[in-house]
This record gives sequence, C-alpha cells and structure tokens, in this order.
Amino acid sequence: MISRSPAHHTTIMSSKGKGKAVDHDHIGPAPVHIPPMQNPSTGSANPSASFPALWNYLAPALDHIVRSPTNTPVRAPTIDVAYHMGIHTAVYNYFTAASRFDMSTLAAAPPPRVSTSTNGRVSPTSSPHGADLYEKLDKYYADVCQELLASAPVDDSSILRYLLPCFSRYAAGARSVDRLLNYVNRHYVKRAVEEDRGWLRLADILDAVAQAIEQDGPATTLNQNIKTKANTSTGPREQLAARLRDRRLVELKKWGYTDGAPPAALTRAEAAAEAASPLDRIIPLASMAFRRFREDVIRPLLAVPKGKKARKRYKKPPGAGSGLAAGSGSSAVVDGESSGPKSRLARGVRDLIESKDVDSETERRTMAAELDDMLGTIGIPIDLLLRRKLDKFALRPKG
Repeated sequence: MISRSPAHHTTIMSSKGKGKAVDHDHIGPAPVHIPPMQNPSTGSANPSASFPALWNYLAPALDHIVRSPTNTPVRAPTIDVAYHMGIHTAVYNYFTAASRFDMSTLAAAPPPRVSTSTNGRVSPTSSPHGADLYEKLDKYYADVCQELLASAPVDDSSILRYLLPCFSRYAAGARSVDRLLNYVNRHYVKRAVEEDRGWLRLADILDAVAQAIEQDGPATTLNQNIKTKANTSTGPREQLAARLRDRRLVELKKWGYTDGAPPAALTRAEAAAEAASPLDRIIPLASMAFRRFREDVIRPLLAVPKGKKARKRYKKPPGAGSGLAAGSGSSAVVDGESSGPKSRLARGVRDLIESKDVDSETERRTMAAELDDMLGTIGIPIDLLLRRKLDKFALRPKG
C-alpha cells in the first residue's frame, strides 16, 4: 500500500507486507489513477453455488479494495459497477439459498451445540448460514493486520508516521468493504444481534446484577426488586429490555456519547463500543475490521516486552499508586531514574510530545489528535493514560 503522511513521507507496502519508506521532498509526478477493477470472468460457474466458489469470486475485489497501492489513503480503490452488482447478487443468492436449506432441515436437525474454544471465540458445531462468510472476513482482516504490523518500522520515532497513513488506508478499505457487503450486515449481523450475540448481551446485564448482589447483599437486592415490582406494571421481559437499554446508554457514554447528542455522535460511540468488544461478539463488518486492527496491530505495539532479569533493583517513585493504565507503557524507576515508556507505541508518543522542534509543533499536535481519534475508532478506552496524554497535547494552548 502507498500512503502519504503529513510530512510528505510515503510508505510503500506490497500485499505480502514487505515494505520500505521513501522520502518525497521534491515535486514528483502526478498521482497515478487506479482504474476500477473489472468483473472477472467466471464462465458458466455459479459464484453462489458453494462457499469456496463465493469466496474465490469475492477475494480479488477484497484485495483490490484493501491491499492495492494508492496515492490517496483516505479513499480506497474501486471496482467496476458490474463487479459490484455481481458480488451483491452472489452474496444474496448464497444467503437466500442457505436460508431455504435451513428451513427445510430445521425440523429434522437437532439443536446446535455451542462450545467455547480456548481463545474465547464461540464455536457452534452447526453454524447459522452466513457465519462461514463472516468468520472468513474476520480471518482476512486478521491476515491483513498481521502484514501491516510486520511492515512497521523498527525505529520508534517513525512508528507514528507509519501508523497514521497506514490506518487511514486500512479504514478506507474497511468502510468500502462494509458498503459492498452490506447485505451481510443487514442479514447475518442484524439477526445475530436479535439473538443476543451482539456487542452487548444479556449476560452483561446479569453480571452487573451479580456484582450488585455481592456489594449490597442478597437481602438488600431482594427488597429493591420487590419495590420495583410493586411500582411497575411491566412484565419481566419489559424490565429486562429496560435494563438492557439503560446498560447500553451507560456503555455508550464511556465512548463520548452524551444525552441529547446528534445521531452522528450516537453512531460514532456505538461503533467504538463495537470495536472494543471481545472477539466472540458479532458486530458490523467495519467495526470488525477496526477490532482486528486493535487486536493485531495496536495491541502488540502497546505490549510491554518481557526483558531479562534486571540486576538493579526497581523502586516505586514516591507517592506512586497502583501504576498506570494497562497497556499504556508505564515506566519504572531504576535507582531513582526513570527508565521511560516500555511499549513501542508509548515511546513513539513520548518522542512526539517531547520533541524540541518548535517549527513542527503544529504538525505534531495534529498528529496527536489524529492518533487519539484512531485509538478511539478501534476501541481503545478514553481513560487510557496514553490517550489522555495525546488529548492534552493536541489541545492548543489558550491565548
């Protein structure tokens, strides 16, 4: 992928993740126009006949949209209208054919058994139609993100100049694929949410009730429930739905939503909450792509590497509490001297904030704001120390 940073630094990456950095301080040729990808010839084959046939038909479009080089990282390469309609038709036919098959075998088939794998993903032994495509797309984004991480520069001071245009290009492709495969969202994801498999589940409400019982005691909670039932005429289902709505509002406020905010703010907050959800939650395709970027690109960059045993004794600074937020790259103190941030991303942010280059201050503040927005988009909490530092630095001084 080719993407330009604010400092005219272009990152070139192949689809296999091998890349190099090239400086373009001089005026070069005009950006190369990438024509729309044409509809591939399938002959007499039916792309919706089987899942392998459907994926073989989709894969070239995905690679073109997500992986192709481009001089405008904010806009993904396009595909021909005929190819776009062909994909929509193939996905629709595949889903509807699977629906008819499911309905015809529903009475004879035993109920699906669900098992939880070691990595926390839910693995139904009899997956509903659409699950194969959804899981394949998740795996596709995981592979792309691993390639992006492998192409990251070794130098900590360059990591941010790589990440920002890299994510801009990735996000443009993810949103384009989300529009291309919107039928998956409207059919499979929507149904999964209705079946309590979305980013917020009833189990989350029950966990909150269990915690309340532990804190207040069973007797207090029982009395509150009796008073609630006496003061309301709604049934258990309505009460549970109300609890779920209240919990959803509480979660969205963690991502910047406020009462009375415009619909765009609500959409943005819910997308961030979706991206922050565990891997076993069924969420829209764009949010799934951002969740993968968080898990497979940012999470490793926030990880603190396990070093060798230090000979010097680590001391806690005076007045220190329980430490920094998890994943923020907290620093330790060795014989009274700070060893600095531990994670690669935290060191890159430190170099950005503590740079002595006065002439680049405006650009650095812009980069800090863009990085903070990126972390919010992929589901990194607002209260993370790293985000608080970025937000504070991005704010222009008053006066």
